[in-house]
Amino acid sequence: MAQFHIMPKDLQVALVQKNLLWEDKDANLLQFETVLQQITPSTDLVILPEMFSTGFSMNAEALAEDMDGPTVQWLRNMARKYQFVLTGSIIIEVNKRYYNRLVWMRPNGQYSIYDKRHLFTFSGEHLTYTAGQEHLLVEINGWKVMPLICYDLRFPVWSRNKTDYDLLIYVANFPEKRRDAWKSLLIARAIENQAYTVGVNRVGVDGNNHSYSGDSMIIDYNGQTLSSAAYIENIQYATLSYADQQVFRTKFAFLNDRDEFEIMRT
Repeated sequence: MAQFHIMPKDLQVALVQKNLLWEDKDANLLQFETVLQQITPSTDLVILPEMFSTGFSMNAEALAEDMDGPTVQWLRNMARKYQFVLTGSIIIEVNKRYYNRLVWMRPNGQYSIYDKRHLFTFSGEHLTYTAGQEHLLVEINGWKVMPLICYDLRFPVWSRNKTDYDLLIYVANFPEKRRDAWKSLLIARAIENQAYTVGVNRVGVDGNNHSYSGDSMIIDYNGQTLSSAAYIENIQYATLSYADQQVFRTKFAFLNDRDEFEIMRT
């Protein structure tokens, strides 16, 4: 009997760009809860910034939670209530080690995690947090998704599409002074990996007086910007077409010519 491949349906994504209140979990979760009430019901995936409940803080000892803590429970409650996948990174403690950990929370309450691989040495992140060692590849509605965190954006080898993922995500606290690098590298990652690429950043000023322009973006597999926003709090939506991406990859089969390599973990 012939077997037919069912093409995954279009994916509805929403990016939440917000000012983060410095080291104030309760206030941040409350403001994001208010935003999530406004999300279009047909949305499949909602993406929040890096360290969305605290801002990009090195005060891990005071702010860290375990995986049974209130922020993970909040993610579970929101994903279940609104029936979409919800993701962003938070500060987690495991065995007296701190991690900048992305949580991929599904509506059924199950989750996957990714610990930030490239710690931002310029700010001393590596002195507080432990680097992750493994990629995360998750599935949603037939799409394969690779979520990464902020500084990972600068390292194309770590982002390289060796698994034929369909969507690349970066959650970030990327400062305004490096906004040109942020925008340029997001477009580069989309082009070289022939994959929809999403970057979700924050706005406002943090407790260290660093300013953030946002510039959250949705970019297609050809490097074309579908949506972007700077200096405002907002929700951006996009409908991503699996079929269109596959047609493009077939017509311009650049991924077939990619170099083979292995990543040496230290």
